[in-house]
Amino acid sequence: MTPPPWDCGHPRAVLHVDMDAFYASVEVLDDPSLRGRPVIVGGTPEGRGVVAAASYEARKFGVHSAMGAGRARQLCPDGVFLRPRMDRYCELSAAIMAILRGYTPLVEPLSIDEAFLDVSGCRRLLGAPPVIAADIKRRIKAETGLTASVGVAGNKFLAKLGSDLEKPDGLVVIEPSQGRARIAELPIERLWGVGKVASVQFREGGVERIGDLLCHDPIALEARFGPHVHHLRALAAGLDDRPVVPTHEAKSVGNEITFAEDIADAAQLRAIGDELADKVARRLRSDGLRARTVVLKARYPDFTTLTRSVTLPAATDGGVEFRDAARELLEHRLGRGRRPLRLLGVTAANLVQPGDGAPAQGSLFGEPARERNQAVDRVLDQVAGRFGPLLRRGARAGRDPDAD
Repeated sequence: MTPPPWDCGHPRAVLHVDMDAFYASVEVLDDPSLRGRPVIVGGTPEGRGVVAAASYEARKFGVHSAMGAGRARQLCPDGVFLRPRMDRYCELSAAIMAILRGYTPLVEPLSIDEAFLDVSGCRRLLGAPPVIAADIKRRIKAETGLTASVGVAGNKFLAKLGSDLEKPDGLVVIEPSQGRARIAELPIERLWGVGKVASVQFREGGVERIGDLLCHDPIALEARFGPHVHHLRALAAGLDDRPVVPTHEAKSVGNEITFAEDIADAAQLRAIGDELADKVARRLRSDGLRARTVVLKARYPDFTTLTRSVTLPAATDGGVEFRDAARELLEHRLGRGRRPLRLLGVTAANLVQPGDGAPAQGSLFGEPARERNQAVDRVLDQVAGRFGPLLRRGARAGRDPDAD
């Protein structure tokens, strides 16, 4: 049965709003002299930092997020390398999310620069979903000076895919009756959850386009690619029943990154893990929270995902504790060997507020060391609040070359 179009009462209408090259676009917004130049936000080429964002001008040279900054310099010698300014990005992100929540309370942020909206109940008041999407783009541009790409569809998967099809400044509408046909001819890499390594495996098995998944025997596909292929087949059919879930009180605080290319280098993974741990600890301090548990998430090229956790002696918001715990999990408990990773994440769980009966974090270290670490955290927070995370802690056994 063909689902009815939105103007005939189709029950769901989901938008995915995705800011275009957010960090780099903010830098160009604040410094118009950068317009038209390849802007690269992240670590320094001299260190082991990674690219956090690249303008579309830089992407033409092959620069992408999660790439080593040194490699980005090789590809784009004339690139303008800038350190992140998280306070500024968060300020604009808050303004953008406020705009979105002005349309519907059903807003599910995915990160600082993207969110799902369920506008199913807004049509009588605000118009058809494509009209709402166009108005959101207009308001974001008028009120922040930034551009967003929006996908409009009957579910989250199709909306997110749509927002990526015509970047930057795109607006792609996938009508409820068009989902399966609209995506069938797209390359298999466009399917949510299919990365570089998996796409090669699929192509070797004769699956080059999204629609090809539905033309092969599902039992044979499972035998070759594993049970995860059934979920991918459902997406290929345009099916996704996940609801848009508004943000509630945090039960955990985490950061993760999916690499554009799988990473096997231990030093690079450790540096990325350190950055993720730093961000998590800083968010805890900003929110007045502490955590008892540190969780490491790792995903391999075959989509096998492992999580490992450690419970700390006391709830903490300290950067040293989180960094050391993340390193312990990565290097000793994950059993990673030499296998590359496609995703790495660090999460703080079992959150508590100071004064709710949780053990004091002073029991983790001797008092002098604890006070020194807290003093360093305060300095790093002050610097990050004014200029973004320009500084990070050095490695325990030496200086962190990316902290210069």
